[in-house]
Amino acid sequence: MTDAFGIYVHWPFCLSKCPYCDFNSHVAGTIDQAAWRQALLTELAGAAARTPGRTVTSIFFGGGTPSLMDPRTTAALLDAAAGHWTLDPSVEITLEANPGTVDAERFGDFRAAGINRLSMGLQALDDPSLRFLGRRHDVAQAVAAVDLARRMFPRISFDLIYARPGQTVAAWRAELDRAIDLAADHLSLYQLTIEAGTAFHPAHARGDFVLPDEDLAATLFEVTAEIAGQRGLPAYEISNHAVPGAECRHNLLYWQGDDYAGIGPGAHGRETDDDGRVWAVSRHRAPATWLAEVGRRGEGTAERQTLAPDDRVAELVMMGLRLTGGLSATAFARRAGRPLAAALDRDGLETMIGEGFLTWSDDRLTATARGRLVLNAVIAAVLPDP
Repeated sequence: MTDAFGIYVHWPFCLSKCPYCDFNSHVAGTIDQAAWRQALLTELAGAAARTPGRTVTSIFFGGGTPSLMDPRTTAALLDAAAGHWTLDPSVEITLEANPGTVDAERFGDFRAAGINRLSMGLQALDDPSLRFLGRRHDVAQAVAAVDLARRMFPRISFDLIYARPGQTVAAWRAELDRAIDLAADHLSLYQLTIEAGTAFHPAHARGDFVLPDEDLAATLFEVTAEIAGQRGLPAYEISNHAVPGAECRHNLLYWQGDDYAGIGPGAHGRETDDDGRVWAVSRHRAPATWLAEVGRRGEGTAERQTLAPDDRVAELVMMGLRLTGGLSATAFARRAGRPLAAALDRDGLETMIGEGFLTWSDDRLTATARGRLVLNAVIAAVLPDP
């Protein structure tokens, strides 16, 4: 049983679907806020019944666009969580928001509900790129939203997408410098990727736009780490940068292999029982299906099964090596039930260390800067064949 425990609440609705987005998000004309509030509360109670006695260290409202949620729903869920579990005195409570969907009154309502960390999807700091990415806000709205959030919330973060079509190293340097000037203590900086099922997928296949080649993308990644580190926000994970001590506690919980309850359509959870078995829980993705199932049987669970030992090993390695600080062998052994060295392919591990993609120092297996550039290949090399 691990100490950290989180709650993830998925709000699946957006005002529009961004062309790059492959998340479980949906555009809806009307939303019965009261019905959704009750359904989320019902599923939360079910998760609590399976995970008694935990101390909640983080709560994350993701989406979709959770800032479209009625703040009264947010408040009700936080009150219910405090009744089901013990909340850590320093519990991190994050809400995702978009600059074009919230205003001063709504920020104030979410702060009053208990949100103490706001994560905003800015995605770019130039208007042509925002239009290309399908965003509903412009740069002026983004800057105003960040300024307002800094006055109202103890902690804020925002996202940017780079490696966009036509983006140069010089342009990204300037944009990232401006972003850091705006930022408080945390930035999430993602390379643009083309995912199946998104509007960008067929457009890219048709040649409507061209992404930077691999060499330029790698340079942009290196420049990102260099500038953010020099400006006091070093990378603590491949795409996430923070002032030391301001790392996102909820995301660390995922990457370190701790437990969390997932609530809402398409949400996933990891729940360790008293016998040490780790249960993988997934909810129905379609909002209408999830809502109907909660009404019919009290939960929208699509699947709940124990993770096979080899699957648990793979998950811990894949997530842990994303962290700049690497994977703790001690923590791995406790969570996987076997030593880290014994769980990995010996030849692959020696090769990756010998070629400078991994280091093993004291208790930690860590991907080097070179290794993080090709992390998927590194992980494939060290995990035994299934």
